[in-house]
Amino acid sequence: MIKAGIIGGAGFTGGELMRLLINHPEVEITFVQSNSQHGKPISSHHKDLTGELDLLFENGDPPQSLDVLFLCMGHGKSRSYLEGHPEITARIIDLSHDYRLKQPGNFFTYGLPEANREQIKQSSSIANPGCFATAIELALLPLAANNLIQEEVHVHAITGSTGAGAGLLPTTHFSWRQNNLSVYKAFEHQHLAEICQTLETSGNTELPDINFIPLRGDFTKGIFCTAYTRVSPEFDQIKKLYSDYYHDHPFTMVSQETISLKEVINTNKCFLQLQYAKGRLLVTSIIDNLVKGASGQAIQNMNLTFGFEEDAGLRLKAIGF
Repeated sequence: MIKAGIIGGAGFTGGELMRLLINHPEVEITFVQSNSQHGKPISSHHKDLTGELDLLFENGDPPQSLDVLFLCMGHGKSRSYLEGHPEITARIIDLSHDYRLKQPGNFFTYGLPEANREQIKQSSSIANPGCFATAIELALLPLAANNLIQEEVHVHAITGSTGAGAGLLPTTHFSWRQNNLSVYKAFEHQHLAEICQTLETSGNTELPDINFIPLRGDFTKGIFCTAYTRVSPEFDQIKKLYSDYYHDHPFTMVSQETISLKEVINTNKCFLQLQYAKGRLLVTSIIDNLVKGASGQAIQNMNLTFGFEEDAGLRLKAIGF
C-alpha cells in the first residue's frame, strides 16, 4: 500500500483524483492540500465524498512519508512549488503544463502511456498530458508512428465547461454556457506545442501544420474531437495500423460503430472511430476530460511507475458504475 498526497485538492482534478483513488486497491490518501479550503473537511467541499474520506484539507508542507504526490494547481504554479520544496522525495505526477515540453533541465517524462509506456515505468517525475492533447494525440499517434502524416491536419474539438477549471469565468457561467457554442484560441491553443512534440518524437519528424480549432460546449464533462487529413494507404491498411497500435493498450479502443460522447464519461477510456472518403481519413476521438484527460490518466501513470496493473482502480467495476 502506497501513501498518496494531492496539492490543490479543491479543484475539479483534485476531486476527481480522490473519487478514483478511494477505490484503488494499492493506495491510501493521507494528505490533501488546499489554500482556499484548509482546515475544512474534504467532504464539506466535495460533498459526494461524505462518508468516503475522513480527512481535512491541509495547508502545510507534504509529509516525507508520501510515496506519490499529485500536483493539481493552476498552470505555472507547479514549477515554483517544486523549486520551493526541494526536500520532496515522493514521486511526482504534475497535472499542469509546466513540464510537458522538453527543454534543458526538464527531467519529467511526458505521461501519455500509449506513446511512452516504457519510459513512464522508469520515471519518478511525470508530466500528465493536457486534455485536448490527449484526445488529439490518440487520434493521430498510429499515423505519426508510421510517418504517415504528410499533409496538414484539420482538428475540431469541443470541450465541457470543467475544462476551464473550477474558478469562475465569464464563459463558464451556466447562463452563458447553456445552449451556447463558441470558438476560442483558434490555431494557437497552448496544447498544440505538446501535440506536435509527441507526434514528432513518435516518428513523424517533418510534421505538417495541425490546424486546431477548440470550441466551448454547453455540457460539463468530455471532449469530442474530429481530425482529418489526406492519407496515401488504403483504408484497410489504416484500420490495421490503428488496431495493431492499440491492441495492448487497455483504455484506447477503435470502434467499428458510430461513437458518442456519453459512452466515455466517467471512464478512463478513449474511443476512436475511423472513416474514409476520397483519400481523406477522418478520426473521431472521445474522452472524459477530467478522467482520461487528467486525473484518470494520472492514476494510470502512477500504476505504471509503481509496477501496479495499468488499469488498477480504473475499471468500471472498481470505480462503481
